[in-house]
Amino acid sequence: MAAPRDFAKPMTQTMRITDDKLNKLAHVVADTLAEVDEVDFLEDRNTIRQEARKALGKLLIEELKIDAAARQKIASQRKIIVEGSQEWDILYRKYYNDEVKKLGL
Repeated sequence: MAAPRDFAKPMTQTMRITDDKLNKLAHVVADTLAEVDEVDFLEDRNTIRQEARKALGKLLIEELKIDAAARQKIASQRKIIVEGSQEWDILYRKYYNDEVKKLGL
């Protein structure tokens, strides 16, 4: 399994999760919740999986918006800041975190 993404670090390439991977992740969430003794489903497992998929999809869309906003702020600087440079990375983290705070996350 791949290491979890560090959202404080910039993505140098566009990363896209396929529908199959998103569905697999939703299955893992539903299956894991089903194994927790303290959790009782009020709906069937498929409904839980579908809701998990919707929630994960919304989170990914929000993350893409945050990433785009941070990149736009860097691109709007007076001087050209090369992606991958130390300055770019510092600004990206700052702007990314600012966008996350705006959403209250």
